[in-house]
Amino acid sequence: MNTLLIFFAFPIAVIIISAVLQKLLVNPITVAALIFAVFLVITFAFFDESFLIATLSYTIIAFITSFIVSFLCSGNENDQDDSDDNCTNTTDTTQTLTSTLNSDANNNYGYRYSRYRRY
Repeated sequence: MNTLLIFFAFPIAVIIISAVLQKLLVNPITVAALIFAVFLVITFAFFDESFLIATLSYTIIAFITSFIVSFLCSGNENDQDDSDDNCTNTTDTTQTLTSTLNSDANNNYGYRYSRYRRY
């Protein structure tokens, strides 16, 4: 039963959790470090020291998975069609916010003011 967990269940769970954590944390190194910390606790709580090899391999799998997810999400930023974009695109939000702030920066007399003056 332990071999099924080590070779099938844990790697599949690591791949799925790494993809989700990459979407939340947006940093492959942080995702890999979090997976390593979790499996290090699991190593000494439920298994013996020989599980450390599996822990290191799960960390490498987590890093590779999160790097692939970040690569796929960054590739979608350059596409003009947003209908099939599953990744969050912060540049569109920033441009929309900037245009809203620029339109709000004009008062009734046409005087343009901003929060920070540029000299």
